[in-house]
Amino acid sequence: MNFDIAPTSPIPIYRQIVEQVRRLAASGQLMPGDELPSVRAVAQHHAINPMTVSKAYSLLEAEGLLARRRGLGMVIADAQPASTPQDKAAMLQPALQAAAQMARQLGIAPADALKLFEQCINTSSAKEHHD
Repeated sequence: MNFDIAPTSPIPIYRQIVEQVRRLAASGQLMPGDELPSVRAVAQHHAINPMTVSKAYSLLEAEGLLARRRGLGMVIADAQPASTPQDKAAMLQPALQAAAQMARQLGIAPADALKLFEQCINTSSAKEHHD
């Protein structure tokens, strides 16, 4: 498992990690007991400070999404409430609101923006099947 880290994003790197783990757990792509990569492995892979990764994991542990297992590192906690479609939509909504604002500012028609969004989804899905 690798995280998508965008170093130039205005979103802090630890927050990018937290949000990705939340989304992957909510979608069922990470299941209870699944192991996350070690702090050191993530830090080395992305050339980031290990304390950044540790902060993200600690926040997720504090909210109960991750559990620390001796000898295994961090794993998805056993007791996860099922994510409803409304929960998932709530996770997506801030990004869509930002994209909608950007489309309005650029003068892109709603139909064209929706078409572009659909292309992005399809491109992303095709890329994931090849990885």
